[in-house]
Amino acid sequence: MSDMNEFSAEQKKYLEGFASGIGIARAGGLGAKTSTAASAPSGPESLHQEARARTIAGGGKLVAEEKAKAEKHPFEMWDEMRANAAAGKFPKGTDVFLYKYHGMFHVAPAQDSFMCRLRIPGGILRDFQLRGIADIAEKFAGPYAHVTTRANLQLREIPAANPIHVLTALDEIGLTSKGAGADNIRNVTGSPTAGIDAQELIDTQPLCREMHHYILNHREMYGLPRKFNIAFDGGGKVAALDDTNDIGFFAVKVSEGKSAPAGIYFRLRLGGITGHHDFARDEGVILAPEQCVPVAEAIVRIFIQEGDRTNRQKARMKYVLDRLGHEEYLKRVEALVPFRLQRLPIEACDPRPAVAKHGHVDFHAQKQAGKFYVGVITPVGRMDCAQMRGIADIASQFGSGTIRLTVWQNLIISDIDETHIDAVKAAIEALGLTWKAHSIRAGLIACTGNTGCKFAASDTKGHALQIAEHVEKTVAMDSPVNIHLTGCHHSCAQHYIGDIGLIAAKVDDGSGADEQVEGYHIHIGGGYGEEQAMAREVLRDVKAGEAPRVIGKMLAAYLHHRSDAQESFHQFTRRHDDAALKQFLTAN
Repeated sequence: MSDMNEFSAEQKKYLEGFASGIGIARAGGLGAKTSTAASAPSGPESLHQEARARTIAGGGKLVAEEKAKAEKHPFEMWDEMRANAAAGKFPKGTDVFLYKYHGMFHVAPAQDSFMCRLRIPGGILRDFQLRGIADIAEKFAGPYAHVTTRANLQLREIPAANPIHVLTALDEIGLTSKGAGADNIRNVTGSPTAGIDAQELIDTQPLCREMHHYILNHREMYGLPRKFNIAFDGGGKVAALDDTNDIGFFAVKVSEGKSAPAGIYFRLRLGGITGHHDFARDEGVILAPEQCVPVAEAIVRIFIQEGDRTNRQKARMKYVLDRLGHEEYLKRVEALVPFRLQRLPIEACDPRPAVAKHGHVDFHAQKQAGKFYVGVITPVGRMDCAQMRGIADIASQFGSGTIRLTVWQNLIISDIDETHIDAVKAAIEALGLTWKAHSIRAGLIACTGNTGCKFAASDTKGHALQIAEHVEKTVAMDSPVNIHLTGCHHSCAQHYIGDIGLIAAKVDDGSGADEQVEGYHIHIGGGYGEEQAMAREVLRDVKAGEAPRVIGKMLAAYLHHRSDAQESFHQFTRRHDDAALKQFLTAN
């Protein structure tokens, strides 16, 4: 064999990488093909390759999803996806997971079709885009769309032949679904009233867009150990729920005389994951707006290096924070950015302006004189094609053509002249939708449920509407209440932060024949922001058919027993212990 000195530096690097790759493959590792194993880790994806190699070297066993990512790059599947579509075939095996990188979810057995989730930074889109989505749904999917709890849209019932049609049509109206599923950074959320909110400290739209485009154009931001959420809250009337995200940036004002120059900053929160019973924690750090995206990048890079690739249940950033400690994590972040992280206690910042719990519905004055926005309630997030086109028409005829989606599965039309309010009310109602804040539907949130998700144990959207119909007939609500229905432990509808949260379960049907039916465990007293709290489980094993009556009894008890008309449902639940709340739920 020739002496190693005969090779150039580039050839040596290649051979060393080849040997390293073969060693990893022989160790049972990456499941890599010869071409992958023979390449030395290089380029943006090297962070992920090195993290997998360290896992194997440490005796860890990669989960199937990690092996799939190493064997086949998800963004090099276009020709394969086209061939499958032409043959009318759905993906098989781990390709089902890899398709999610394109926002395409094969949701069998719930539906033998694809669901496509979009990316809409900050939840803000234009009228022509909503019309375009209606056209795509009508031609290539089920004739409707769902608003998600990340201020996003998803299309459902896409046949095996149509994913390429959907993806190219989205691109042609300036939208994408790239990285909308699997182990990626999900849709970047921000304040839905950004730029129009009279009390906001800062408009979050530029930061949402900057973060969105940074993710799209950096390959290392894909293929994380697990999914990841980022939100920006500008301090406005409508919250962005930043405290439920892996990274939350929330705007604060620092007045003169503090240890930092006066101005508007973002405080940093880390580790929110309400499905695992954690809100994001304030890290004692303030950032200038231009520092937010570099800090987010650094946080994600450390997560890539340290996230668990052997256990999907422990792969979220919360568990890295638990293991390393928050201070160590911040120390590593600081080593990756070209500035020092500025510390400031939260007490040194001015209090955040108050959140209007249902400021996302009804008509509200904007900061622009004579202009109003209206929050439109969609029935548990669903809009048919005619409604989408009608909303787009209202936005273009009476507003600026801007539609804003919210994490409460509704939407906002902005920039309406005061003289047009009555016409807009009539146009919304003509679509079969409503804008009235005290409707029980204003705070009603439901995940997809078992009609479209294989993990869900109940028909959450259907049951949510049954609850709304029953309450509207039997309880005269005069204050807002949030009711969240989620189908499984993933808690996509965030039942832990609802005033009332229902998580689906299979429950005994009561016949004595050991049969089970759809049902729920009921949690009470959750909240976010100033009302931050995890809802407490109060009642188990409520059959779905009984849930409307049980929820109605709880709301009637609130109206009857509250201390005065100003006591909110959240305050009421804090004033009563679990035994008392259970009694309200079960009383005859």
